[in-house]
Amino acid sequence: MSVLRVEVPADSLFGPENMPYGVFAPPDGELRVGCRLSDMVLDLAALLDDPVFARPDLNAFLAQGSSRWHEVRERLRALADTALPVDTVYPVSSVRMALPVRIGDYVDFYASIDHATNLGRLFRPDSEPLLPNWRHLPVGYHGRAGTVVVSDTPIIRPRGQRRTASGTPDFGPSARLDIEAELGFVVGTGSTLGAPVTVDEFTEHVFGVALVNDWSARDIQAWEYQPLGPFLGKSFATSISAWITPLAALTEARVPLPVQDPEPLPYLRGTDDFGLDIDLAVAWNGEVVTHPPYSRMYWSPAQMLAHLTANGASIRPGDLYASGTISGPEPSQRGSFIELSWSGSESITIGADSRTFLADADEVTITATAPGTAGRRIGLGQVSGRILPAHNTSRP
Repeated sequence: MSVLRVEVPADSLFGPENMPYGVFAPPDGELRVGCRLSDMVLDLAALLDDPVFARPDLNAFLAQGSSRWHEVRERLRALADTALPVDTVYPVSSVRMALPVRIGDYVDFYASIDHATNLGRLFRPDSEPLLPNWRHLPVGYHGRAGTVVVSDTPIIRPRGQRRTASGTPDFGPSARLDIEAELGFVVGTGSTLGAPVTVDEFTEHVFGVALVNDWSARDIQAWEYQPLGPFLGKSFATSISAWITPLAALTEARVPLPVQDPEPLPYLRGTDDFGLDIDLAVAWNGEVVTHPPYSRMYWSPAQMLAHLTANGASIRPGDLYASGTISGPEPSQRGSFIELSWSGSESITIGADSRTFLADADEVTITATAPGTAGRRIGLGQVSGRILPAHNTSRP
């Protein structure tokens, strides 16, 4: 049997301290679960001889719970230092990546105080930027799971109603197409209907994180969102990274939360609550235009989950919830183009072009890194998408 040892360069973002999970198809093969080590994908069904990984999604493995996640991770980290059968290892460049989980429910939050403050200043310049409830609960909305797509899936410009200068609507392609750089959290084990998940139960239920781009049609959103909130301006597409980084790989990235004032209600408090020191970068047509810092997020991932389930709503393996736009206090840290362009009033230079919102054929790529062990950094992969023209729905 031929074997090989996967070489991991010292500066690799995907060493044994990381090892994220994804779903891939090798050349002329079926979808199955893999793990990334350096620039190679390990075929877990073949390597571990376990049929739970011979599936087109991670859901069955996630449902096995945190003890099993830990057991598999430790086994894979041990195997990373050994020679592996050649037929269990594939170059990343040779495989096709797919949506890593079967998503039953998707919730998007609004957890960045800097993002919420920026939008408040834009939309309510004569009022307090934050609405009265914002510091008391993680604001969110229930999104559309069926339009969550894996990185590199083209994004078709959405059509919808937009307000005209006369105050009445017309219908057509969005002219203010935007991004939202976010961090997503993938549920592992589910909960019982009617039984809330506490802040301190977060790590028992959430398996890992993915990068998220929640594409947003700002002109459609502005006309429709009152009184019930986001709908067609958000539901047309949400992109996630192909790789899910397990929470166990982010131990070194844990940081204290910013001061929360006023103190949250008791159900949003815990003894093991934490933020994450994750640095994002957003590239627009290959040029990095902003560096959003996740460490400044006001509401923690555990608080978001606790609030999501506070009314007894249940969660299931593969469910996804996202942080909302990640922004910092500086202009160079804004995680959406509506903030970067200050609602279209300030142009952004991209090479020889100027932009405020996305044009057809534009491509956006979001990447992120976090502290790892021994002073190394780990990568969270990337989430990319290119804008295609709106469908022509006119009739002859």
